[in-house]
Amino acid sequence: MSVQKRTTHFRGRVVSLTVDEVVLPNGNRVELELVHHPGGAVIAAVDSRRQVCLLRQYRHAVGEWVWELPAGKLEPGEPALETARRELVEEAGVSARNWRSLGAYFSSPGVFTEILHLFLATDLEPARAAPESSEVFEVRWMPLEEALRWVFSGEIRDAKTALGLLQANHALGAQASYSEKSVTDSVAGPARQP
Repeated sequence: MSVQKRTTHFRGRVVSLTVDEVVLPNGNRVELELVHHPGGAVIAAVDSRRQVCLLRQYRHAVGEWVWELPAGKLEPGEPALETARRELVEEAGVSARNWRSLGAYFSSPGVFTEILHLFLATDLEPARAAPESSEVFEVRWMPLEEALRWVFSGEIRDAKTALGLLQANHALGAQASYSEKSVTDSVAGPARQP
């Protein structure tokens, strides 16, 4: 696919909106609306008792409280692992000695360029939380198995959280561990913008 023309209609603090005139792989020329997002990191923090950190966060876009894993936006040039470390401390009030990549996923590839980097964080230690003033949430630690039941019952409706919990459970079941270097080597940097 090749971009023939791009028109920016909006540029905000986090996202920008473009209309791209593209030639598709089948040769058809179309206009596509795209929301450009720098990407984010999502953390499944699991303690030694298999308790996972969830946030009950108010989300204006859906007009309700949503259960989510700690997560945050990548800053310009910031590797996803650094974003994950920062967000875990800010939102959950813990740091982790062990990190494992759980993969990178598209949030909604039909309209968003956002890539979400999922991580499993273990071997946790208390840290000083520092939530942003624009964030309204409550922290809750609960058994991973209960959180998984919430995924299947529909209590957890946030897709990145559902996927992160499923991936974390699988990774913990596999009992595999990776050094921090292997996580850094296997995780792409910030999402590339077309």
